[in-house]
Amino acid sequence: MLNSLNAISEDNSLLTMNPFINPWLLAAIAWAVGLHIMIVYVPTMNAIFGIAPHNQYEWLLVLAFSLPVILIDEVLKIIGRKFNADELASRMEKSKKDKKDN
Repeated sequence: MLNSLNAISEDNSLLTMNPFINPWLLAAIAWAVGLHIMIVYVPTMNAIFGIAPHNQYEWLLVLAFSLPVILIDEVLKIIGRKFNADELASRMEKSKKDKKDN
């Protein structure tokens, strides 16, 4: 669910983007988290799905595996922005050179 917020923008950082730009995404995240909590913590659902509630250690494991995905995506976005900026500068330089030659 955390990684879906990174999908708001392909290039811009999650820290600079307003997550409220896509209220449907936020509603979907809230719905998915709500269903997850219901399935995990409602005893009847525990029996149906054959699961048990998470303890603190297990929630820390969930976060330990979830947060690096966000960090990796943020690093990839930084690299992508640098690559795009270099490509744009190269094209602009070539365009200036072509205009000068003509």
